[in-house]
Amino acid sequence: MLQKEIINELVKIIGKENVITGREDLLCYSYDATPDVPDPLPDVVVTPSNTGQVSQLVKIARRFKVPLYPRGSGTNLSGGTVPLKGGIVLSLLKMADIVEVDAENLTATTQPGVIIQDLNNAVAPHGLLYPPDPGTVATATMGGSVAECSGGLRGLKYGVTKHYVMGLEVVLADGQVARFGGKTVKNVTALDMVKLFTGSEGTLGIITEIIVRLIPAPESRKTMFAAFNDLSDAGNAVISIVKNKVIPATLEIMDQVTIKTVENFSKIGLPTDARAILLIEVDGIPEVVEREADTVLEVIKNNNGKVQMARDDKERDGLWAARRTALPALAQVKPTTVLEDATVPRSKITEMLLALEEIARKYNLQIGTFGHAGDGNLHPTILTDERDKEEMERVHAAVKEIFEKALALGGTLSGEHGIGMAKSGFLEWELGAGGVGVLHKIKNALDPEGILNPGKMGFNGGTGHE
Repeated sequence: MLQKEIINELVKIIGKENVITGREDLLCYSYDATPDVPDPLPDVVVTPSNTGQVSQLVKIARRFKVPLYPRGSGTNLSGGTVPLKGGIVLSLLKMADIVEVDAENLTATTQPGVIIQDLNNAVAPHGLLYPPDPGTVATATMGGSVAECSGGLRGLKYGVTKHYVMGLEVVLADGQVARFGGKTVKNVTALDMVKLFTGSEGTLGIITEIIVRLIPAPESRKTMFAAFNDLSDAGNAVISIVKNKVIPATLEIMDQVTIKTVENFSKIGLPTDARAILLIEVDGIPEVVEREADTVLEVIKNNNGKVQMARDDKERDGLWAARRTALPALAQVKPTTVLEDATVPRSKITEMLLALEEIARKYNLQIGTFGHAGDGNLHPTILTDERDKEEMERVHAAVKEIFEKALALGGTLSGEHGIGMAKSGFLEWELGAGGVGVLHKIKNALDPEGILNPGKMGFNGGTGHE
């Protein structure tokens, strides 16, 4: 437990009501959405309301050399917010104001605790859209999403969070407040610090304000799903759709394990005998949408798929609701769901899908695969039980092989979940010793005391199950 002196200092800044020390309450901040990683208790949780308070709290943590863990809703899937070394969890959920929607400049400014869906609800009356769309859009915060550089279902056409962050206010490890970027479309002043802090997972600074780019909402869209009796046909259809110069807003895949569990969960009539289904949405101006939908239909036919078009918004919403339930549905099957994030170039998607099936057979594991096939971003989800030590050894071996295969195909460890604790031990596989060394130099320059989110991304100790 932290010294009484430190707790008293925290209370002076934000009041007793914003300093949490009860064991039952601390338990809620000992984990995030990531399985199979440690879940140590923090010593205290603080809930500031403004940037000035965050700055003062950071100065206290630095003075006493106490670890500090920034946190949003805790929906991340890499152990990014786990308080590995105890200390202070800094919850940003009370900093939840949408500061401004600037329809003329197509920007919005928010505090970090704003829920992503709430931002989209606020900009919708202006005919605008904030495209990043993680599966947890209704609970994930803007700050957490920027810190983890999350992606989501619209990534194929619209990209991930870093493509929309224009400016940041950041509290640095010494408590100073810095601002980078802004509303201008062009901004090439000095180093691109906005990009550096986006995806830094709370290891370099604490994000306290965010300026994001908005886009005009699409005028029209068509949604369909296609069923395949062969996994290769589904993968090849993904490749062929883009090869035919159609970039759907969303192009998702679910394999048979996932289809069956989602249908059992949602009861919307998915074809449980199919080996895979694709969920596809094209959007834009009506004439283009019609032409692109026709092209997609032709591609699916040529790859032996059977297609069904959503007839109205109710059917469309049902399909996407089913897709968003993939993870909770799979989580019903076994007590532990190890969700990975291996990502390959789109042209290698079929090869990766088949490799995942082979890995499941090799290690005698049940793996349900779903994800953003159009991005090459798959989420093989191993259904297991962390109390079964022998099975967990096979799980860890399978995870290693998934990463090895993804990298061998020219892919990456993470398409959208970040590194956190879960993948820190594998980072050198992708970046090499030289690349990892650069990360450490940056970390040491910005946080020489190592107080910000230690144990993540390989900084200041802490690895996953490597």
